[in-house]
Amino acid sequence: MEEEFSLDDPTQLLDSASEFAHHPGALNDAAVKDFLGRFPLPVVISALQTKADVPGLENTLVACLERVFKTKYGASLVPQYMPFVQVGLKADSQIVRCLSCKTVLSFLENFDDKSLSAIKLIIDYDIYPLLLDCLINGNEQVATAAIDAIKNIAQFPEAMGIIFPSNINEATHLGNVASRCSSLGRVRILSLIVKLFSISNSIASVIYNSNLLNLLEADIRNSNDTLVTLSALELLYELTEIQHGAEFLARTTLQLLHSIISNSSMESILRSRAMMISGRLLSKENIYMFVDEPSVKSLISAIDVRLGLLDGKDADECESALEALGGIGSSIQGAMLLLTSFPPAARHIVHAAFDRQGDGKQLAALHALGNIVGENRPEDSIILNGDAEESLRRLIYEVASESTKLTPSGLLLSVLQQAAEFRLAGYRVITGLVARVWCLMEICSKPEIISIVTDPTTETAKIGMEARYKCCKAIHSRSCRVNLVATLPCLEIAGKLQEAVERGPYLVRKHTEATPVVMTAERF
Repeated sequence: MEEEFSLDDPTQLLDSASEFAHHPGALNDAAVKDFLGRFPLPVVISALQTKADVPGLENTLVACLERVFKTKYGASLVPQYMPFVQVGLKADSQIVRCLSCKTVLSFLENFDDKSLSAIKLIIDYDIYPLLLDCLINGNEQVATAAIDAIKNIAQFPEAMGIIFPSNINEATHLGNVASRCSSLGRVRILSLIVKLFSISNSIASVIYNSNLLNLLEADIRNSNDTLVTLSALELLYELTEIQHGAEFLARTTLQLLHSIISNSSMESILRSRAMMISGRLLSKENIYMFVDEPSVKSLISAIDVRLGLLDGKDADECESALEALGGIGSSIQGAMLLLTSFPPAARHIVHAAFDRQGDGKQLAALHALGNIVGENRPEDSIILNGDAEESLRRLIYEVASESTKLTPSGLLLSVLQQAAEFRLAGYRVITGLVARVWCLMEICSKPEIISIVTDPTTETAKIGMEARYKCCKAIHSRSCRVNLVATLPCLEIAGKLQEAVERGPYLVRKHTEATPVVMTAERF
């Protein structure tokens, strides 16, 4: 077959393939049929196998074939050329292996031939083990393409037995594959597990029941290799972003994170990452359906203790801890636990938020406080229970009384007088706090704050303008709702708020009429 379709002079193929590969825009089936009419697929594949030493030919043909197989017509040809795909997955050339992985993906995405079973072809040609080998031993591009292909295979119900064999001694069982890999290969297998976990709740359940998440936990507990542990923590962070992951992660993860955070002998970067994961996981409202309150309190306590030990010594870890508490505080249950623990863990946030150091620690604390007071929660979930609200009010007044500003409004004004990034965080804090009448009174008693939030020239960046406007709207809406206008020191405040709300978030220049200018003409 090779001799029948070989080309003594591949120049014409090379030129045409280059033109095809670099054609601007998407290619349709007609363009593919036209190209393959001039250069049949066996000719192109034969040239790729036998003329790889011709300068530029391999790269050009790979790019050309990738575009061919991305079309429906091109993908429909793949079943006839599965032996070539099989050979390509074993090739020494990394770009050919990458092409073969992408070809499998295109085939599965575009396959609609009812007379054939896509997964049967995958099984018959032993494609899945070859994809696993590409994942473990290929370069980064090959590994990524292999994961994408395997993830697509997993979406076929009949493929469950291939990817998750019931026999744990099966060579392709992911647990066995991971056990005989290099550290890099193991990380890639764990990454595949995370990607598969993200597909659906049912697949996540299969992974959990297969104990494959234990592989990730084992690497996190591996104290001998910081890089391996960090890589595993990064994958755990990805898992916490998956909506249906909370149910499975909550069962064991909190205890694992607690052990890392409370371990003073661990690297600071590992504790920081564990805290960030804790914040991400406990920011989800539904997580509290699957965890017991003592476990959450214990984790919060571990971060609280760590912040006390740091005392500002490690800025990065300190910021991570504050961000983690802020993440926890973004959910209503988390916010209440931060404020009602003894002593309240939220005290670190309130003290750091108004420290006026102008550093990352203050900025992290301000955003964390914005989360706790409910800036990012639905309107009916901003106010907390009585004990939590009283704790919040007491903490803010205590910090104010110990500062030169003396009042909460003075503290908030000082934040709005800082750089743009601090003002942005300050707007968030005020937006949430004004839902409380005591804070609304504080804000409205400070004309300087009203002037800043109603001035369209205060901010120049879009994100700042929108945050300022949201803050202005919150003050205006709340003051109207509780009918405070009559009690304000000056009714002008109500007018300024109303005008600012009507003006919108962005600076709009007032329309001015053209005026004639009378001047003496210059004479020569």
